[in-house]
Amino acid sequence: MTGSLTIAGIGPGDEAMVTPEVSAALATATDILGYAPYVARVPSRTGLALHPSDNRLELQRAGEALRLASEGRHVVVVSSGDPGVFAMASAVFEALEDSPQWQGLPIRVLPGVTAMLAAAARVGAPLGHDFCAINLSDNLKPWPTIEKRLRLAAEADRRGISLSELLAEYAEQGLRQSR
Repeated sequence: MTGSLTIAGIGPGDEAMVTPEVSAALATATDILGYAPYVARVPSRTGLALHPSDNRLELQRAGEALRLASEGRHVVVVSSGDPGVFAMASAVFEALEDSPQWQGLPIRVLPGVTAMLAAAARVGAPLGHDFCAINLSDNLKPWPTIEKRLRLAAEADRRGISLSELLAEYAEQGLRQSR
């Protein structure tokens, strides 16, 4: 196997927040796979195949990326933000567990700037102390699980800041959207 697989975070949307390491990986890739809006952020060029897919096809996308890399391609799977935070790195390693034929592939995970960190930087230092991150997407888990996590996080907040109210508001918005 002479190919490679890179799982890269392309940041929260602003080109300036894509790391130089990720930009270099994108510049040498033969194939880019990812959720269609994220793949659309990568400029096309000669010798580059773009493989956009639906957001709910993470394991299929990961399997395809492993297959292409095993065929000698230099594949980059793109995620918004950081690929290790509610994103594609876990899907690739999950697919790899079930596919011993690809265990020898060189795989790198390149960090990216998450929307949470970018937003926090814009408003000051809201993450300067204890905090938790809860994915509000119900693509891979039922809404009652998310709601329970929000309630438990709110119960753990002892600082008296409006975190509890914010989490309750998110929970209520999620309930309204899921109905």
